[in-house]
Amino acid sequence: MDSGNVLLASGSMGGGGGGAQLKNPTLICVPIMADTVDEMLVKVGQAKSASADLVEIRLDYLRSFVDPRGDLAALVNGSSLPTLFTYRPRWEGGQYEGDESKRLDALKLAMDLGADYIDVELQVAGDFIGSLHGSRPSKCKVIVSSHNYECTPSVEDLGDLVARIQATGADIVKIATTALDITDVARMFQIMVHSQVPFIGLVMGERGLISRVLCAKFGGYLTFGILESGVVSAPGQPLVKDLLDLYNFRQISADTKVFGIIGRPVGHSKSPVLYNEAFKSAGFNGVYVHLLVDDLARFLQTYSSPDFAGFSCTIPHKEDAVKCCDEVDPVAKSIGAVNCIVRRESDGKLFGFNTDYVGAISAIEEGLQASGNGSSSLSGSPLAGKLFVVIGAGGAGKALAYGAKEKGAKVVIANRTYGEFPAQR
Repeated sequence: MDSGNVLLASGSMGGGGGGAQLKNPTLICVPIMADTVDEMLVKVGQAKSASADLVEIRLDYLRSFVDPRGDLAALVNGSSLPTLFTYRPRWEGGQYEGDESKRLDALKLAMDLGADYIDVELQVAGDFIGSLHGSRPSKCKVIVSSHNYECTPSVEDLGDLVARIQATGADIVKIATTALDITDVARMFQIMVHSQVPFIGLVMGERGLISRVLCAKFGGYLTFGILESGVVSAPGQPLVKDLLDLYNFRQISADTKVFGIIGRPVGHSKSPVLYNEAFKSAGFNGVYVHLLVDDLARFLQTYSSPDFAGFSCTIPHKEDAVKCCDEVDPVAKSIGAVNCIVRRESDGKLFGFNTDYVGAISAIEEGLQASGNGSSSLSGSPLAGKLFVVIGAGGAGKALAYGAKEKGAKVVIANRTYGEFPAQR
């Protein structure tokens, strides 16, 4: 199901961990990558201080691993958090290039020494699990993973992949794909919400960021969060601090409403900081996320569930939003740009508004009055009769021009392309 309306129902199935005060059981895992065992244990301590639930020990990042038993025992016994051991080979996106039997033997040894989880790749999982002859420690759960660094397959293909992973005897299914478009993530959510087994489903890249946050809503077993910017084990991993403090990850539930800022680019926007803090202060069950959108119509059609309740809209989509909404406020229609989209819960219809002109014009009026440049015009606006120059004829420019004209200013538009600002406006 790669196109058309994707109706996402909220799920409640997920991983363990967390106290009764949490609204979801999805775990936060910190990938630990370092040259030495001692450095890894320092980072484990940092992960615990950051309120992570477990750590992924990436053995393939160790500069020296000549004493597997000693090093693994030190990592297991020295870790203050539950441990997931991964020894990722180059052919699956990792760093290891050595002998396969030694790699898999290290994972078996980690199980024997008390690891809580080990991650083994689908390509070798059947033989690996079969070689355990049913004698694996009951404490250790086996995650069988598949990584696609090219794209996100269809729902049907993802479903087949889940079945193949389950057939190996996996305790937990993990699938990581790549987002070519933000709508790709919807397919992962569909698999996640209907999964009958513990499922980790993540979509890599900036367009897949919502998979790492909203997995808590749709029933994912765990997500990954990093300790410092840029130090990632896969593209698009957010900071643990952002998961907890920005997105209020622990409070996301199946009933959480999703909002976000639609744009391209969008990662620089501070809107999530403002709205998520407001939601928290008001006790509102919502989360506000960055949405890197290439095709607005496709995005709105795909995420058509009432769960996706409203959006802010920024460049380059404000003008396209007028055409994508079912109804548009008369002021927004006059401006020719929408920066706020609200979905009506009763029928799913989209309503478009423009608040740019109110916020910007009010701020300019207040600035003029504070500087003593305000006039006592009949209109009551310090802009009345003044020359108002707008540089640019995009959505924000249209809103400013409209607002200034309504306040009685003489408006002049400066833009690179004459035809982008219709004469009637």
